[in-house]
Amino acid sequence: MQVLKKIFPVLINRYFLAAVGFVVWMLFFDQRDYFQQRERAGELSKVEAAKKYYNDEIDHTRKQLNNLQNNPAAIEKYARERYLLKREGEEVYLFQDTSTTPVTSADKK
Repeated sequence: MQVLKKIFPVLINRYFLAAVGFVVWMLFFDQRDYFQQRERAGELSKVEAAKKYYNDEIDHTRKQLNNLQNNPAAIEKYARERYLLKREGEEVYLFQDTSTTPVTSADKK
């Protein structure tokens, strides 16, 4: 009972009520509420990660392009790997990786 008499005047204080109302408004009802800010922060981190990935890919592609423009051996290697080109009188054998088998509906049962 003594504790209630000490707390009650603080709870009905107009400044305390205004502060509580402000906090509640900012957490739940404001246009930029707390939960929306957390969601946007998560989206921002995903976008920054994607930006870093694409910048790394751009740098890698620029290095490949520079190498292809300045190195004839790199052009030949690229053509052989990507387009399966071969020299005259040369035979090319393609091997298929059979170590991984696709999962069929019969395997799932």
